[in-house]
This record gives sequence, structure tokens and C-alpha cells, in this order.
Amino acid sequence: MTSQDEHFISHNSMVYLSELVLAPLSRARVALKQKVFGLNDRQFGNLLQMAHLNHVVVRGLNALRVVNCGDADIARTQQVEDALEAEHARIATAMHVLHQVCDALEHRGHCAVVIKSLDHWPDLGSDLDLYTDSDPGVICEFMTRHFRAMVAPRSWGDRLAGKWNFLLPGLPEAFEIHIGRLGQTGEQAVIASSLVERSRLVEICSHTFRVPSVYDRIMISTLQRMYRHFYFRLCDVLDTALLAETGMLDYEELRYRSMEAGIWEGVATYLAIVSDYVDTYRGIDPELPNIIKTSARFGGDKIFYRDGFLRIPIMPESAGLYRSQLAGVFKNGKLQNCARLSLLPWLASAAVLGQKLTGSDKGIW
Repeated sequence: MTSQDEHFISHNSMVYLSELVLAPLSRARVALKQKVFGLNDRQFGNLLQMAHLNHVVVRGLNALRVVNCGDADIARTQQVEDALEAEHARIATAMHVLHQVCDALEHRGHCAVVIKSLDHWPDLGSDLDLYTDSDPGVICEFMTRHFRAMVAPRSWGDRLAGKWNFLLPGLPEAFEIHIGRLGQTGEQAVIASSLVERSRLVEICSHTFRVPSVYDRIMISTLQRMYRHFYFRLCDVLDTALLAETGMLDYEELRYRSMEAGIWEGVATYLAIVSDYVDTYRGIDPELPNIIKTSARFGGDKIFYRDGFLRIPIMPESAGLYRSQLAGVFKNGKLQNCARLSLLPWLASAAVLGQKLTGSDKGIW
């Protein structure tokens, strides 16, 4: 099979998953389920792999389950059930450990805010992310002593960002703990400084977790997608669309808070991309307010699919957002954070060079 064939199968999987999780429930889903169940084993395996990669296994496969097809393939139906059962088991284990760690930290006076990981519920990401403003040495000593965790080697980027990865016995997911800073180079002390104070409590699986405010959640997602990875997972689109539909977002308040952090244009662009992608599969414009439309640098028309993700072009689009963030941080008088952020192009260049020379950016990015 050629690389072009592989790309075609992979792209089709993304389209099917997008239709499953974003399109409104209708009779059209019966035809979609028949298409999905009609895939050969290689194609269906690719769809499952794509669902894992984009953190929509539960939501995507549940969308297949609720559609009644009288002549549905029994073997394929069992594959769906087996995949769901395995994913539910993985999530149950991860959630149990996540609650244990958060509870233990809270009982010792360390506020632990779960960032990113629970945004995808009822799905869960491939690692577990926490934020705390406690002392790094205390947190590292606590994790290694109380949970017998190993501290993973830290890259240059990890050190700048103020984050540590912990490997816990028997848990395949890594624990990534951000301490005192956010952003690829730790430049976002503005958001981090009030993250704990603005956090809220949610109950999931009979456990209570502390999570960011809806505004901090959007800003953290923007930092991750628009300023670090330069790609969207399908879960990012779905999570943000569902959050917007709750009516909990005051866009003026979001604008004020993200301008303080120097990332308003990135936030507006992030929301515009989500809106355009949702519109593609629902045919309904989410009606973003004018402050988003006029501030967004670009929209979904610039997004393209490659290697399992929805990609954002680096030049000139993402480069323009980086310059805007740098100017915003400088304007707010945060010179130390500005200095940190100015290291990002050098870090990215070193990562690209390392990838070319050794096949890995490990130790850099």
C-alpha cells in the first residue's frame, strides 16, 4: 500500500469520526454506521486508532452504538463493544489514581488543579495533567516517596515551562505536573498566578476534582494548540463546542482575561477554527460574537489534515500569533516572561534539528 493510500484511509477515518461526534443525530447516521461497518479490517482498525489518537473513543463509538441497524455486522459490533470495554477499563484505572494523587496533595495543603485531562470527559487523554503553585522540591519528594513515582528526564522545554513528568507503577499514563507556570517556555505566569483561585469543583465518577474556570480552560487549550503543538485533535473541537453551547462563556470577560495574558488574538483564532469546523459537519454557524470574528487572524479555511491531526500552518499564520503574544507580554511590562518567550524560536529550531539528526526531539522540546 502506497503512502498516498495510507493518507486516504487515514483522512477518511477523520471524516467519519467528525461526522459521528459533531453531526446531529439523524437518520443519516444509519447510513454512516453502515459505511463504517462496511470498512475492511485494516480500515476499521485505522478508525479505532484515529479515535484513540484524537481522544474520542468513547464518544465516537457510543455514537455508533445508539444507531439501530437491523442488519449490523455481529463481528464488527463485538469489536466496538470490546474497544469500549477496554477504554472504560483504562479510564477507570486512571481516574482512580488521579483522584488518589489529587486527594493526597490537597490533604497536605497543596492545591492540585486538573488541567486539560478532564476536558474530554467521558473520554480521557493519554496523560494526566495537574497544576499546582507549591514548591517543586516538595512536590517531587512527595510524588517519589508517597506514590513511588519515578521522575522522567526533563527536556529543555520542560525546564523552561516549569513542568515535571512522573511515572507511577502500574499506570501507563504519565503524570505531568506544571508548577507555578504555564506556556511552552513558562511565560504565562499571568494565567498561572490566579488559576488556583479561579478554579472550580466538579464531580466525575463519584470523585470531586478541582478544574480551571471556563475562561482559563479556553486559554490553556489555546496555549497548547495555537502556540505549542500547532495542531488540533478532534476532541479539542468537540470539547470547546460543547463548552460554548453551555452558555457559560462571557466573551467580553474572556477577551479581558486573555488580553492580560497577551493571547487574545490566539484565543479568538482558536474559537474561529472550532466554529468553522463544527459548521462543516453540522451546517449550523455557532454565531460567534463580532469581537471574536474581528480579532481572529484566520479561521478553519487554513486548517489541513495530516498524520492524524488537524494542522495549523506555521508560516505565516502561527508566526504572526507568536509575534502578537510577544508584543502583548512586553506591553504588559512582563520583561522576564518576555525573555522566556523570546527563547521559543531557538527551542523550536533546536527541536527540528534534533529530529533531523537523530530522529527524535527528545531532551529538547
